[in-house]
Formats: sequence, structure tokens, C-alpha cells
Amino acid sequence: MNKLVIATRVSDLALWQAYHIKARVEASYPEITVELNKIVSNGDKVLDKPLALIGGKGHFTKELEDEMLAGNADIAVHSLKDVPTYIPEGLELVAVTQRQDQSDVFLSHKHATLEDLPQGAVVGTTSLRRRMQLLQQRPDLKVKDLRGNVNTRLRKLSEGQYDAIILAWIGLHRLDLLKDVPFTQKLSLDMMIPPMGQAALGIEIVCGNAKVREIAESLKDLNTFICTQIERDFISKIGAGCSAPVACNAVIDDNIITFRVMLGFPDGTNIMQEKVVINVEDSDNLGSELAKKMIDNGALELLKDAEKIAFKDEMPQRL
Repeated sequence: MNKLVIATRVSDLALWQAYHIKARVEASYPEITVELNKIVSNGDKVLDKPLALIGGKGHFTKELEDEMLAGNADIAVHSLKDVPTYIPEGLELVAVTQRQDQSDVFLSHKHATLEDLPQGAVVGTTSLRRRMQLLQQRPDLKVKDLRGNVNTRLRKLSEGQYDAIILAWIGLHRLDLLKDVPFTQKLSLDMMIPPMGQAALGIEIVCGNAKVREIAESLKDLNTFICTQIERDFISKIGAGCSAPVACNAVIDDNIITFRVMLGFPDGTNIMQEKVVINVEDSDNLGSELAKKMIDNGALELLKDAEKIAFKDEMPQRL
């Protein structure tokens, strides 16, 4: 094998991620030429409505997967948070790269922290997960939909359309955009639980090529793989739909896993929340078991009710 083709979205962040993986592969396999197959996903095209109304999270990955299945790419580099728990036949999610800081960050041109926002302040977010957690803590806030790429969102903030917005810290850091915002506050994991897979890259491959598998597995980080598999098991078991406000995050520190989950209504009410601390060696079925516990306590009914109200005001959807 002398050439590897990587499928990637064309957003600035997706290209940063793809070029990062390209450089890593070329460093480890200097005999292999790495090319990018740049694809515009449906999720990147439709920016004027919640993603669940056009089919949900798979719209950031489907076109890349189609290219792989058509023989036009060997692997795809995804933001893992965008990868559904179902992988199409003929493809496999083989590796997850080492996770960076998975925090969300508060951004404002007017106010130093989330706590400093005045009553009734307008906060922009695309995420029902963030909406739920914001309104649980600050029910006085007005949460307003925010779509577009990162630069578009930052421009809307600078124009004064929002008093503050909430984004993932890692994307702004990778694109060196934090310096352009006067006030930033990284939110703790207890204050704002991230979505499944945030700040990790998923490496998806076409099945049946041993060399491609070897290359993909060389990118794998074991601790991140363990944590994100717990998160994906939880989401898969609980069946969280694209319009459901759900947060879940696992971290490993000194062989101890802390797993935080939250779900509820997008207005910050009817919250179910759990935090489990467990040894890594005892965590094999942690995601599925915690999902079952929450299902036994009525999580499915709660999520069904949450989904009914999620788009009454065409609210945003992304986990």
C-alpha cells in the first residue's frame, strides 16, 4: 500500500483535524502518501434549521461514509461527538485519538463570567444539552438558537446579537480563536457536562484492509477509547434521539473513572442526573448499566416528553 485517502468535511475545524491525522500517519509511515478527499456534508449545508429536523447527527458523517463505501476513501476522520452509535455495514470505528480538553467555554464581549450575566441576558447555543444545563442553573436567561460555522457564530456575538454564547473549547483552541474574544470562561465538567465523544477524533475505516486497520490502530489512545466507549454505550442503550437533551462524560484519573450523565427537559426542568466513580477494571459495562438504571427510573418516558416539546419554538438539537 503506497497511498491512503482520508475523507473529511470541509469546515475549518474538520480540515485541521484531517491534516493533523495526515501528519501523524506520514510521520509513522513515511512510505505512504496521504491525500484528503474533502466533502461537504449535509449538516454543513443546512444552517437555517435544527439538525434533527433534517435527519440528525448522521448528517455530519453520512457523505463521508458513502465515499468510503464507494471506494473513494480508506478512512474518515470525524469529531467523535458527531458519529452515531450505529456504524453502517462494511465500515468500522476502529480508533479514537487521545482526547484533549472537553470543556465547554463561555464567550462574551460584555460580561466576564456566566455568573455575571444580568437577568434576561441572551445566550446563544445550538445545543439542547447546553440549554438544559444553562436554564437549570439560570432559569432567568433567554436562550436563543445559534447556527453557522465557528467564525459565523463569533461574528454574531461580536455584532451584539447575543450577550454571550457557549461553544466547545477545543475547537476554538485548535483554530486559535479564543484570543479574539474579550471574556472567556472555561466551564467545569460539573457545571456543564459535555456530549458523548467531545474533544476526541474517531477514525472510521473500510473493513477488510489489514494495512488500513494497522494505520488506524496506531492512532488509538486506550484511556480515551475506554471513556468514549462508556459514553457511546450509554447513548446507545438509552436510545437518546437527536432532539433529546442528554449529556454524558467519562474521565480517567489515576485508574479511577468518573462518569457524569444528565438528561431532562430543554427548559432545565425534570432533570435526571447521576455521577459514578469506579475503578477502571470494574467499568466494562458501566455505560449500559447506568443507562438501564435510569431507564428503570423513567428516563425513556422523560426523553419522550422532552422530544415532544423540543421544537415547539424550533429549538436547536445537537448533543
